[in-house]
This record gives sequence, C-alpha cells and structure tokens, in this order.
Amino acid sequence: MTQFSVLVTRKLPSSVIDALRAVAHVDLYAGVAAIPPDELRARVAGVDALVCLLTDAIDRSVIDAAPSLKVIANVAVGYNNIDVVHARSRGIVVTNTPDVLTESVADFTWALLLAITRRLSEGERLVRRGEWKGWALDLMLGTELRGKQLGLVGLGRIGRAVAARAPAFGMRVAFTSRREIAGAGMGSGPDAEPMSLDRLLTTSDVVSLHVPLTPETRHLIDTRALARMKRSAYLINTARGPVVDEEALVWALQQHLIAGAALDVYEHEPAVHPGLLGLENVLLVPHLGSGTTETRTAMADLAVANVVAVLGGRPPVTPVPE
Repeated sequence: MTQFSVLVTRKLPSSVIDALRAVAHVDLYAGVAAIPPDELRARVAGVDALVCLLTDAIDRSVIDAAPSLKVIANVAVGYNNIDVVHARSRGIVVTNTPDVLTESVADFTWALLLAITRRLSEGERLVRRGEWKGWALDLMLGTELRGKQLGLVGLGRIGRAVAARAPAFGMRVAFTSRREIAGAGMGSGPDAEPMSLDRLLTTSDVVSLHVPLTPETRHLIDTRALARMKRSAYLINTARGPVVDEEALVWALQQHLIAGAALDVYEHEPAVHPGLLGLENVLLVPHLGSGTTETRTAMADLAVANVVAVLGGRPPVTPVPE
C-alpha cells in the first residue's frame, strides 16, 4: 500500500502521522495557519487521500485539481467545508469523525452555560482590572439553573449528551429537532419534551444550539428568533457560527432583549463581529468545544483509520451520510 500518497493539511499528533506513513507517503503542511488555497490546489494534485480540517475549503476547484483522489477525511464531525456532492460525483469517498467528540463537546457546552449564567468571565475581568473592592451582597449576581428550562435546538449525538447532563443541574429539557426545522415533524427525545422552535424560544431559560450548518439552519437564530426569547434567557452556540446572525445578536445583546450569550463559533471565523467584543454580557471563546488532548487525538486517529480503510479497498469507518 506504500504506493499511495496522502496530503495532510495541518500538524497532527506524531503517532497519527506515523500510522499514515506506515501505509503511504505523507505530504504534511507544517504551517501554523490554514494552508493557502493556491498551495492546497497545487499539493493535492496527484495524491490519493486528503486529510483536512474545517478551516480548509475543499471546494470544486480543489477536488478537480486532484484527479487521483480517492478519499477526503475531515478531522471534524461537520463537513460544510467540503463540496460533498461534487466529490461523490467524482467517486471520492468523504468521511468525518462523529462520536469521538460527543462527550467533550457536551461537557464544554455545560462549561459555557455555567460560565455565562454565573457571569464568570465578567468577574474574572473585574479582578484582572484591579477593580474588585471586596465581597458585596449584590455584586455581579447571576442566575440559578434549578427549575429552569434548557431548550436544545437539535437533538443529535451532542444534543442528547447535553440533555443527559441536565438532571444534575435540576433543569428540565425541551428540544426542537432538525426534522422540525426542515418541516418534517419531530421524533422523541430522552427525557425531553419536543416542541416547535417558536415555542422553545419563548419558553426556554437557556437556548443551546446543536445543529449542523445547512441552508435551513443558516441564520436560524435571527432578529425574529432573538426577539422571541425571554429577556432573562441565554444563548449558547457550540454548533456552527453561521447558524446565528451575529449582527442580529449584537443588536439583541445591546438592547438587552436577552440576558447574554456564550459563543464558541463565529459567523466569519476566525473574525469576530466587532460589536460583540465590547459587550460584557457575552462570553467569547476560540472554538474549543472538542479541545481536549484525548478528543483531538481520537478525531485524528479516526480520520486516518478512514484513509487506511479506503486505500486498502475496504469501506470507510465513518462515511459522511447520504
């Protein structure tokens, strides 16, 4: 199998690269930032496999530059960075890395939820500025979670894992599914009440997003959606940035139409809407949802397992669903 060649667009754990080198020649892009599009097109020509990240736009021009490409392995559960339809028309297998990041993203979602509702980032900034004058009865009061409703927009693997943690905090769970968003009706969830998106927005104390980026979910949370939320409610986004209209979110936060927001992803990532940067009632973190050593290594391992399987003439481990 060593006659094959693989382009890897970003540094991965050495053990993962060694596993690839055992079966193919590896061309590893060693830059710190994403590989430039022109260089990506030049280096992908002639390779049999591509291991890429969400930051890499694998569009028609990249795919057409690689006539021998057999598999695109995305080190992510999402794959909106890849023109999957065009890849399949060329007979190229596209894979992703589901499951292995579910628990870490669910944990992280609760970390954001707790941080924004208890105003931890605001408090930390206060201390760092040297402005804390000591304990006070009414200093930077947050909100409790017990008895409140957690509204999940999407109930896939990660949404279900987030829901499973809710009883520990005394929260009841409501959800609206991707099928409902697409107008196809809802199924059932684990100890969660299904409801329409509109009802979920108007009744939830925390709204947490867990949907992929599709034409139906782009700007799903827009001016109207934000205006429907409680003024005491919080928005959490660990899904995809463009699910939220950031211009609308800035307006809603400035007008205090919602209590706050915690964002791990952004509409034009890595750029952040400048209107968000100066607001105290928003928590901004740099796409850390799956950011543990164990999870990121497992994601890379799974991507490589997909490459090895396809190059070996076997079905991929985790193909992107039809």
